[in-house]
Amino acid sequence: MPRVLVLGGTDLANAFVTALQMAHPGLEIVLSLAGRTRNPKLPDCPIRTGGFGGTEGLAAYLREEGISALVDATHPYAAQISANAAKAALETGTPCLHLVRPAWEQASGDNWHHARDYEEAAGHLDALSQTHPLTVFLTVGRQGLEPFHYLMNCTHVVRSVEQPDEAELPPGARVVLARGPFREADEAAFLKENGIDVIVSKNSGGTATYGKILAARSLRMPVVMVARPPLPKGEVVGDVEDAVRWVTAHHHP
Repeated sequence: MPRVLVLGGTDLANAFVTALQMAHPGLEIVLSLAGRTRNPKLPDCPIRTGGFGGTEGLAAYLREEGISALVDATHPYAAQISANAAKAALETGTPCLHLVRPAWEQASGDNWHHARDYEEAAGHLDALSQTHPLTVFLTVGRQGLEPFHYLMNCTHVVRSVEQPDEAELPPGARVVLARGPFREADEAAFLKENGIDVIVSKNSGGTATYGKILAARSLRMPVVMVARPPLPKGEVVGDVEDAVRWVTAHHHP
């Protein structure tokens, strides 16, 4: 029986697994998670948790488990696992697809400061805070907080699904625990209530966290937008339907 390995940890991956199960009930799907979120919401399929041990470990898994197709539906900022997936697939001759939501596009009324990475984003904040102190809404996830520890004239509000470790947080940061989706009206109220001056955001794409971008636009608030790391070479689709079609084409069920 064909076996598809889905590298997940995103709502998009979960939606894809569910759609694939409906389209091909006989297909065996294994969903792999890095294991960072403690209580993820998951579809009903075999789950594998934890890393593979780099490219070599993933290649060994693909061979040993008889995986016939690999779909990388990890977060757009999980650059290392995407690179490992592409290399392991090439090494083992496994068809590989990257399922990634299209990035948000800057629209009329958006005041975006573009940053290549978290360090450059912190540099933008440093420049913006030279004349007066800033309250910053940091929405970059727990892994990206370190460069923001050294900003003297910024106070940070960090929103996270789970409580970050104290060491991960910039000094004096306030944590708000919440899980999306977030609506524009609620985000506008949140930004006002917390006295936010500027938002730092990853370009996640999709609708779940776009509310803060819409709210910033309506409030004329600057957004420091951290660009996505480049995807490895390979086949890329932007939605669940195209990904299901790709699996269908590779398995001819």
